[in-house]
Amino acid sequence: MHYGFIGLGNLGGHLAVSLLRNGFAVTVHDRSPEATIRPAAAGAVVANTAIEAVRDCDAVITCLPSPAVSEQVLRHFLPSMREDAAWIEMSTLGRDEILRLADVAAERGVRTMELPVTGGVHLAAQGKITMLAGGDKDLFETHLPALQAMGDRIFHMGPLGNAAVIKVITNMLAFIHLVADGEALMLAKRAGLDLGQAYAAIKASSGNSFVHETEGQLILNGSYDIAFTMDLALKDLGFAMAFGREFQTPLDLAGLTNQTFVRGKAAYGGDAQSTMIVKLLEDALSTDLRAPGFPARLE
Repeated sequence: MHYGFIGLGNLGGHLAVSLLRNGFAVTVHDRSPEATIRPAAAGAVVANTAIEAVRDCDAVITCLPSPAVSEQVLRHFLPSMREDAAWIEMSTLGRDEILRLADVAAERGVRTMELPVTGGVHLAAQGKITMLAGGDKDLFETHLPALQAMGDRIFHMGPLGNAAVIKVITNMLAFIHLVADGEALMLAKRAGLDLGQAYAAIKASSGNSFVHETEGQLILNGSYDIAFTMDLALKDLGFAMAFGREFQTPLDLAGLTNQTFVRGKAAYGGDAQSTMIVKLLEDALSTDLRAPGFPARLE
């Protein structure tokens, strides 16, 4: 299999390298030449344009920052794709958007599989990220070896659009957990507990979460460096709130969390790390949540 890979940001660069590490032929493109350096060192062919990247590929993978960018890039390279090729979209899109863009691709004879991922950049770097696939089962099985090269927990969620829903659900939970973890750590701090011990006790308790184990460490270090922005969090929470309206499901905690992130963006900017949402509470109480021995970045 020969894959084109467009979008080599925090996630995409690691995912492309995982494909190369496992013997796949990969042609890459990113609008930032610096982003292609690591995949090129791992053996990727670097294309100067997206059109060059997709020619003669069995499938084209995109990993881009927003639905608008995904559509713009797809429409740009689609006429240059082979009619028997597939488009694998790893960006986080709404269900209606992936279905609409799949129809656009189908007009060219190109089949679509959605493949949002979850777990964080550090797991992408290890080739252990969780992958959520949606689309025809035979298409999923055709590209399963490539998915296994990039991740270790892979779920076929059913028809196209289903993966978009579960990805938004998982991110919604992560942001709720993040706000809750900040409150829990602050309560421990204000009560006079050692935060390192508090972290360890929560991790070993029924109150533990993936977010506490990972992003909790970056809060206690003070770097907040999760490689995920306030703007991206608000995008995903917006999808969640839209699904709540569509499926007539009250999302009280998600709504409160969404408003908290609106305040976080107003305070620190849309490009700020999403983990800095906890800093709202730190600043409000003039109390830093710091403990020695925690890393600045997750490995």
